[in-house]
Amino acid sequence: METKRYTARTFTTEILAVLLVLVFLVPFYFLLSNSVKSFADILLDAAALPNAINWENYTKAWEIMKYPQAFTNSLLITVFSITGLVIISSMSAYRMVRRPTKYNSVLFLMFVAAMVIPFQSIMIPLMKVASWFSLVGSLPGLWVCYLGFGSSLTIFLYHGFIKSIPLEVEESAVVDGCTPYGVFWRIVFPLLKPMTVTIIILNSLWIWNDFLLPQLILSKPELRTIPLSTFSFFGQYTKQWDLALAALVMGVVPIVIFFLSLQRHIIEGITAGSVKG
Repeated sequence: METKRYTARTFTTEILAVLLVLVFLVPFYFLLSNSVKSFADILLDAAALPNAINWENYTKAWEIMKYPQAFTNSLLITVFSITGLVIISSMSAYRMVRRPTKYNSVLFLMFVAAMVIPFQSIMIPLMKVASWFSLVGSLPGLWVCYLGFGSSLTIFLYHGFIKSIPLEVEESAVVDGCTPYGVFWRIVFPLLKPMTVTIIILNSLWIWNDFLLPQLILSKPELRTIPLSTFSFFGQYTKQWDLALAALVMGVVPIVIFFLSLQRHIIEGITAGSVKG
């Protein structure tokens, strides 16, 4: 077997890649190092290593932001929104692919076109519609909003992946007496696992870290998510950087662990969905 030569070009590429990684890791260094500093040390030199580890920042931030309640709200919003997106979007994309009528083609183009509409342009109409249907001030109302905003990308990804599934597999199931719903849930949906994991990861990162939409919909303090609770450390005249950075670490750690445990499925799912169609 031929082995590739280690050239100067390869060495240069590796050095540039390492430097690029370090650039992306710099914000994490500032976040972690300053989260255990006192407020005075942060103001004196934010780039220096901490002289002493101040774990009181985490305990104070835990109490002030009511972390268990905020974590529960964020978890419920993320889980229910992702569940609705996966179920509804997978069934919708399957119908559009297997029944390529003119109506379904136009509907799919509308979903694709909705992906390029910025949220800020429809923010005010969204609040009016949400108030009409009594969606403001409740977690279910936020779930409905996420279902509407996330369905475009989710349907687009599922649509491309379903095209790669051979139709003969479904025809064999129909011959064996499987119902249309049985074909989807027993045959097609298990084959969508790589794309489903990818969609769960991408939408979880978005929903967990989202600030603007919960800020508009969740008006009650007891319904605050982790980003909303973290924002409470930034007032009009004072900014509690020491507590805010500790709160940011506690908010980022769960989603980072979740991402690292499933990140290998992202490339697998996106690549598989783009092979055909």
